[in-house]
Amino acid sequence: MIEVGGQDGAFLALEVEDLHVDILTGIYSEETHLPQPLKISVRALIAQEDHYDPDTPLSHSKNYMDLKHAATDALPKDRHFKLIEAVADHIIDTVFLQDDKVRHVSVKIVKLALSEQGESIGITMARARR
Repeated sequence: MIEVGGQDGAFLALEVEDLHVDILTGIYSEETHLPQPLKISVRALIAQEDHYDPDTPLSHSKNYMDLKHAATDALPKDRHFKLIEAVADHIIDTVFLQDDKVRHVSVKIVKLALSEQGESIGITMARARR
């Protein structure tokens, strides 16, 4: 079991879902010369505060725009990732580097170009802070 919460096991999940990002990825020759469209979702768990008052500062939580940044601007545009697993790893590492409060990160990546009838084909990778 993953221990992510505070003393009572409570946690806060920040989520950014269904970001459309073009990334150089793939192992087949038809995939390696042009960016591929991916749909990326990121979820980060942090220990929850006892209570969030209306004037609680952002420093007691995490800016969810950091998750969006990790899955978009922080991905190198000129780097070819053979596997989408490597893309997920890069995003997870970026989120952990952004904030020590993050205890667990999961990333879901769907390869949009593989869909024939609207199905989602891809991976979900998750890692707890070591």
